[in-house]
Amino acid sequence: MANRSFNRSDRLSAELRRLLGTMVHEAVRDNALPSMSVSDVEVTKDFDVATIFVTALLPDTAKDGVKALNELAKEFRRELSRTMSIRRVPELRFRYDDSLDRGERIEALLREKP
Repeated sequence: MANRSFNRSDRLSAELRRLLGTMVHEAVRDNALPSMSVSDVEVTKDFDVATIFVTALLPDTAKDGVKALNELAKEFRRELSRTMSIRRVPELRFRYDDSLDRGERIEALLREKP
């Protein structure tokens, strides 16, 4: 069996992705926000900041959605501090993940070429 080493930041990122995915889904539903979902979480080495990458169902609404999520970040952090057993929950920063949009654009360009 292959020996996989997962460092603490990877484990924290995975746990945050799981918990924040649910929280973002609930916030979208409860606050009538544009449809958003968590695609990835990156935590700095000192665990001070977590960057949460989100995707939007409609890319035109992404800017408003990310702005609203950043406004809700303190509430998310407070909820995480109640549910997670870590000393200090990192500061949450939401960013739009445009990799899906770029991939679709490239795929469309490839389809155009004969």
